Formats: sequence, C-alpha cells, structure tokens
Amino acid sequence: MKIGVPSEIKDNEFRVAITPDGVHELVQHGHEVMIQKGAGLGSSITDAEFEAEGAVIVDDVNKVWDDSEMILKVKEPIEEEYARMHEGLLLFTYLHLAADEALTKELLNRKVTAIAYETVELPDHSLPLLAPMSEIAGRLATQVGAYYLMKPMGGPGKLIGGAGGVKNVKMLVLGGGTVGTYSARVGVGMGADVTVFDVNTARMRYLDEVSDGRIRTEYSSDLAIRKALKEADLVIGSVLVPGARTPHLVTNDMVATMKPNSVLVDVAIDQGGCFEDSHPTTHSDPVFRVHDALFYCVANMPGAVANTSTYALTNATMRYCVELANKGWQQALRDRKELQPGLNTHDGKLYFQGVGDALNIPVEDVTTLL
Repeated sequence: MKIGVPSEIKDNEFRVAITPDGVHELVQHGHEVMIQKGAGLGSSITDAEFEAEGAVIVDDVNKVWDDSEMILKVKEPIEEEYARMHEGLLLFTYLHLAADEALTKELLNRKVTAIAYETVELPDHSLPLLAPMSEIAGRLATQVGAYYLMKPMGGPGKLIGGAGGVKNVKMLVLGGGTVGTYSARVGVGMGADVTVFDVNTARMRYLDEVSDGRIRTEYSSDLAIRKALKEADLVIGSVLVPGARTPHLVTNDMVATMKPNSVLVDVAIDQGGCFEDSHPTTHSDPVFRVHDALFYCVANMPGAVANTSTYALTNATMRYCVELANKGWQQALRDRKELQPGLNTHDGKLYFQGVGDALNIPVEDVTTLL
C-alpha cells in the first residue's frame, strides 16, 4: 500500500503521525511510505532519520495526498486540506466529527473512508488510541492551569500548592476518566486541594483508593457543581462521551458566581467543550475571559509537547496502521473488531451514531457493510 504522512498545519501543531520505527515496520511489510519534507522536525525527528528506515521524503504536499492510498495524520484535516482528499482515500487520524459539521460533510461528499482514532473501542469500552493523548492532556491541563493562576498571566496570583500558613488552590476536575485522573494526580502532586466529580461510583472508589484518599470525589450533579464552583480557583473540564458532543456542565450563570480571575481549562473542547462559553482556541492565542474568569480552550494541547506526544501516540496507533496496510481496511475491521466503531465515513455514508445524533445525519450499520 502507498501510505502518505503530510505535515500537520493546524496552529502550533508539532506532532507527526509516524516515527522512524513505524516507517521501518511498514517498509518491512512491503509498503511504500511517503513523508512530507520536514514533517517530523516539530517532534525532533529529522528527514534523514525517516529516510534511513526506507521512507521517501517528498517536498510537494499535494503529491503526498494524491499518490497515497492511506493518509496518516494526527489532527483532523482543516479547510486548507479539504481539496486534497480524494474519493476512495483511507484516512486514519483524530476526527472529532460531532463538533465539526463542515469536515463531516466534506468527508461524505468526497467519499473518503475515514477511521477516527478517538472512536476505536475495545470490548471493555476503553479507547486505546485516545488514551495516550488523554493522559498527556490531563497532565498538561493542571500544568497549564497552574501557569495561568499566576498574576502576570491574568490569574489571581496563587501558587497551586500554597505555602506555609497559606491555603493551597481549590481544584475541581469534572470527569474521572483518563484525563481527569491524570489531572487530579498532577494536582495532588503539586499540592492542590483536588475534588473530582463523576457519576460512576466505581470510578470514584478507584480514585479514592489509588490516591490514598488524597483525591476527594463527589457525585456530579448540577447543584453540587454549582456550589463547588463558587469556591474553586481552578477547574479542569474532562468529560467525555466517546465520539459524541460533550454536555455542558458549567453554564454562563455558574461562571458569573466564581471568584475573580479563576481559571477554567476545557480539555473536552475537541468534542464541543463541557463549559457553555467554550470555543476552540490555539496555542498562539490560548485564553479569553468570561465574566471575571479566564478560559483556556486549546484544541490540540498535546501538540505543545510534540516529541512526547508523537511517540506516545504512535506506540498505540502503529499496530493498527500495519493491519490496515497489510489487509486493507475492510478485512482489518473484520479481524480487529475494535476498529469497527472507528469507521466514521465511507463512500458518502456516515457510520458513527454519536456523530449522526449531533449533526442530524442518517447513520448506516458497519456490520452490514462488512
């Protein structure tokens, strides 16, 4: 199979969808790998390192797209890339279509077979291709929150762990999944007073056990969140409904009751965000104000630590890339059933229910297709 890896062009996105190890693996199986010149530099991977494992470095991005049967990316195609997608192309990347009607329609109209990293799901309902970036985004969320709590950054001028005789920061985490767990762990490690809100009592017990009670937990309800926000300094939004639009747990009127210069980090922004006033921002313009609070809603947070993120992501994706290349997408989906919910579009039809519900588009059955 001819496989293409273009440079990521989203604002300050430095990750790349393959490593030299991945190139070596695909070439060993007889596949051709074309990589756009300089695609790995943001992740500290040179063209020479890719070439040494058998990749062909191509200067023309259009050639990478036009000559490839499968495109590997990190982030969803943006408007500049729409025209490069051709009928019959297999696209393997993060998509987050429930919050992106324009891209969904382009994929359908151009009859692209699109498999989304974030909706590949194992029988235990874990998300193997989302988990590594969720871990990194969770760790980063607390780090970013601590940064914006500083007065020069627009925050209240509070150190997250306080000091002798001075209160530490009150940190709320909405959602106890992978992002929430790592956010809470880093928060506790930095000395914050951390409470995680969730509706899964088993998950709350787990968080209590693994933290020896240092991470507090509370059942998530509108009233409980409303009360807690009034005392919060830092809020991490980490709610996830796989493949579907995220519910708004923090409303505009709730934000109005918060302490001046409180910081809210919406890690769920890729799926629409879990704060009512959230809208996607970029690393070059990351924050905005709502009432007296500071919102951080960067949609590709792990891109800021691209070297770590690239290796963590490709460690998870590469086995599936090899399966798709070796067997073709249909047989790969038959053999690896966790890939089936990953199929979002094919031949002008939508195959993921969460996206159909969010965008009011009819959904086909992937098992019938296979």
